[in-house]
Amino acid sequence: MKRWHPVSISSIVIAVGLVCAGALVVSRSHVPLEAIASSVTRTPELMERAWRLPVAATFQRHVDWQSNGSRCGPAAVANAYRSLGEAARTEGEVLAGTWSCWTGICIMGLTLDELAKVAQSHTSRNVIVLRDLSENEFLEHLRRSNDPGRRYIVNFDRAQIFGAGSGHHSPIGGYFEAEDLVFVLDVNVDFQPWLVERGRLFDAVNTFDGDKKRGLLFIQ
Repeated sequence: MKRWHPVSISSIVIAVGLVCAGALVVSRSHVPLEAIASSVTRTPELMERAWRLPVAATFQRHVDWQSNGSRCGPAAVANAYRSLGEAARTEGEVLAGTWSCWTGICIMGLTLDELAKVAQSHTSRNVIVLRDLSENEFLEHLRRSNDPGRRYIVNFDRAQIFGAGSGHHSPIGGYFEAEDLVFVLDVNVDFQPWLVERGRLFDAVNTFDGDKKRGLLFIQ
């Protein structure tokens, strides 16, 4: 039986701890204001309105932050399930019995397909991967993201929005159609929830994770 050398294990832990949360540099440090793109806003008036959107309101102005830099996906699902009243409301409960991230680290992060399998393990709801979306299809799903019976988790490249970082998962809290802004309930404590122009978020979703496009995880 092959044994893991201690150095190999520690190297893996160090490497993958940096992968998912947005940031080889920024996920565990304060994000300077100048790094936030003009397409992102957190103005008090808009944020107050955003938290009152039908789906965002079910989160009760609270997001449970991801426990380490690789577990944004399980944290996003746990938050979505908590808002729906599902039993699996923590990262640990979402991952239980799946063998995903069994070391405590999600090695290289979870792809959208891998996250869908994890999400389906503890619910009878439909969990659907939506990728290769056109800009119009993306808009139609955002319009539906204000339906309290639906939850969307967005998989995007943080660098397309903030200028640094990598792949990330977070729930969508809703959409302001008049302002064309999407409410992203970021599970990274250093970023926290924000509003972003739809076009910029689409550009961040319309990127590749390996050989597949990123996209949305739809829970119905």
